[in-house]
Amino acid sequence: MMQRQLWLDGLSMQRRLSANTLEAYERDLRQFLQFMSRHIGSMPAIADLANLRPTDLRAFLASRRRGGAGARTLGRGLAGVRSFLRHLEREGLVNAAGARHVRAPKTGRSLPKPLSEEQAVAVANLDDQMSDEPWVAARNAALLTLLYGCGLRISEALALTPASVGPTTTTLRIAGKGGKTRLVPLMDVARQAIAEYLRLCPYHLAASEPLFRGARGGVLHAAIIQKEMRKMRSALGLPDTATPHALRHSFATHLLAGGGDLRTIQELLGHASLSTTQIYTGVDSARLLAAYRAAHPRA
Repeated sequence: MMQRQLWLDGLSMQRRLSANTLEAYERDLRQFLQFMSRHIGSMPAIADLANLRPTDLRAFLASRRRGGAGARTLGRGLAGVRSFLRHLEREGLVNAAGARHVRAPKTGRSLPKPLSEEQAVAVANLDDQMSDEPWVAARNAALLTLLYGCGLRISEALALTPASVGPTTTTLRIAGKGGKTRLVPLMDVARQAIAEYLRLCPYHLAASEPLFRGARGGVLHAAIIQKEMRKMRSALGLPDTATPHALRHSFATHLLAGGGDLRTIQELLGHASLSTTQIYTGVDSARLLAAYRAAHPRA
């Protein structure tokens, strides 16, 4: 379907969605079209989508729920279908009013699960890395220090180049979700960890190439760091929620607990909306309540 590719191209160029988000939207639309094929008995054409009713979309959501999809997955799937229908409406091919009358499933917003300060420091400590290869251990320590010390997403850390992190660099320019750029302070401990990795790395790193490398010198993939975190969970007695992304949660939670301003934390994390950042106030409140219940004699 030509319109599907035009829609994806528009999302990429105009809304500047990430590759992962585009892939998820494309997959959700493909699942919807497959459902419609079964629902009407043939592959849907534009005319079939023009006659789409709210009951058709609700049937699609019900089918996905029976298949085990949760509320968040269903909500994203509905958002993807709506986006495609809005594209067709702009092209004058359908009326997307029916889709706007279908409510997304309600999702209970779960709180992020940060590590304690001691756990986060241990995870990023060079001496606690699991690799027997010194340069790989230094690489892992440097990358994990960036996640906790700068609040980066793992994809953002893996996108850094040697040119972006020099010996006197004090601020990182990070290209986040949607192509939005933000400035993040680079702490001395993170700069020192990177310097140690560069000192030990056996590969030549050109200024514009990826900073972090795999064991054979190729691009380092996030799955490798996630695997290292699983090893550390066992060795350090950490919970299953101790993931690379949990270090970003820890960054925000510990800043807030230390008196950090919520708006500043929003900017450091690169959140488009303050409401996204406000979820960390719930984490801090929950930790305070837990400490109160554990310590107060009348709790």
